Amino acid sequence: MDKRTFLKTVALAGAGALVLGQNPIQAVNHPNTSAANDPLPFPQPPLNYPYDALEPFIDARTMEIHYSKHHATYTKNFNAAVMDLKLQEKSIADIFQNISKYPPALRNQGGGYFNHNLYWSLMAPNAGGEPSGKLAQQISNDFGSFDKFKDTFSKAAAGLFGSGWTWLIFKDNKLQITTTPNQDNPLMDIATVQGVPVLTLDVWEHAYYLKYQNRRAEYITAFWNVVNWKQAESNFLQD
Repeated sequence: MDKRTFLKTVALAGAGALVLGQNPIQAVNHPNTSAANDPLPFPQPPLNYPYDALEPFIDARTMEIHYSKHHATYTKNFNAAVMDLKLQEKSIADIFQNISKYPPALRNQGGGYFNHNLYWSLMAPNAGGEPSGKLAQQISNDFGSFDKFKDTFSKAAAGLFGSGWTWLIFKDNKLQITTTPNQDNPLMDIATVQGVPVLTLDVWEHAYYLKYQNRRAEYITAFWNVVNWKQAESNFLQD
């Protein structure tokens, strides 16, 4: 699977994939297909779980503010930018592949919109543990063991200066860990390392500050208890 194949399956996340429980990666090329009655080109998908479903690892108040305020604002501003630039007929794939050609607002708001769609889907109640199947084997092949992968990912997340995201991506038939600042992601043409997102962690302070304050490392440790490995493997196996 290459990035082009992935992008052909990554924009219902912009059109309600989480509403139907579909893979949010199956969403890039059709801006408004599953939300035909929504006036927005890219509506905000509902969560698949209640705000308190990830307790005690991710607290309900943080989830509520993060989703209903931060993500909602990115959604609103991204749609405003899309309509202002008359990009309603473009897919997220088209927009991200050419993001360097557009104003910064589209990059920042579009990344905030899409990254959160993916992040919500990669957490679930009664989750965590370790992956299985082909993803587990690929992790073992590329990192030596799951524990080594987990340690490397955690260190990358803890060491990211300021606000941004940590990613497990698939590139050139190999899993890699990378980070992006602000709301950038590996699908954008400006990303230092581009590839297919498999797993992501939001390390903006608003993702953890109410519960963990400046203790980002504790938030990262807590994240492993809610990782939706089934979704991550689905992202990895998309073809």
